[in-house]
Amino acid sequence: MLTDITLGQYFPGKSPIHLLDPRTKILGVITYISTIFLAEDYLAYAILTVFAVMVVAVSGIPMRMVLRSIKPLWIIILLTVAIHVFSTPGTVLYNLGPLTVTQEGTRMGIFMSLRLVLLIVVSSLLTFTTSPIALTDGIERLLNPFRRLGVPAHELAMMMTIALRFIPTLLEEADRIMKAQMARGADFASGNILKRAKSMVPLLVPLFISAFRRADELAVAMEARCYRGGENRTRMKELKMGAPDVMAAVILMVLIAVLITVRAYKLVI
Repeated sequence: MLTDITLGQYFPGKSPIHLLDPRTKILGVITYISTIFLAEDYLAYAILTVFAVMVVAVSGIPMRMVLRSIKPLWIIILLTVAIHVFSTPGTVLYNLGPLTVTQEGTRMGIFMSLRLVLLIVVSSLLTFTTSPIALTDGIERLLNPFRRLGVPAHELAMMMTIALRFIPTLLEEADRIMKAQMARGADFASGNILKRAKSMVPLLVPLFISAFRRADELAVAMEARCYRGGENRTRMKELKMGAPDVMAAVILMVLIAVLITVRAYKLVI
């Protein structure tokens, strides 16, 4: 289960998505997530879904890896659908004892679950196709205009990227610890909620110790390399936007225009 979480993993490649400037990808993901909230009908969600599938296909990332990023959150997705199906008032489709299934609730449950799935897919695609170093540089360059307001752009970018990069590392460590504890007779699956929570103590204690040890080793390594923040720091590869980035921006603008047109046409009707 823990190894199914793919957030923070990077898969090297030479696809058009990999070669885009990280700033383009970051802004593109933010724009796409914002665009999701413009969708209000099945046609709009179909357009967003087709667009996401096409981007995944162009990126060269195996679809099974993308689906793995959704797998750990299937309970949250089903819970979201259930809450809307049974709590939204409207036209009654059928009754399940004290619970009532409505047409509006079913529609809203489908839309909200699609929003979650699309959000997870595009967010995972960002880390799949962008190396941690490029992601750090991209976030830092985007935050640079706020340095005049006292925002530590480099430090924030470094912290965000390190935290993101350590997610798969800590998950692998947790999986190894869990298997070692199970080999010693630990049971993490049976019993009620309180018993399961108590059984997690032998997992969490060594995991926290390992996380603190890794953080200390990283700090020592950075100090040994004379790391002093972003001041006077040079880069082997400077970020430069080119024609592919312009094309990606145009495609996103076309997507937004199509969704706005669909929404406006629906309002007119």
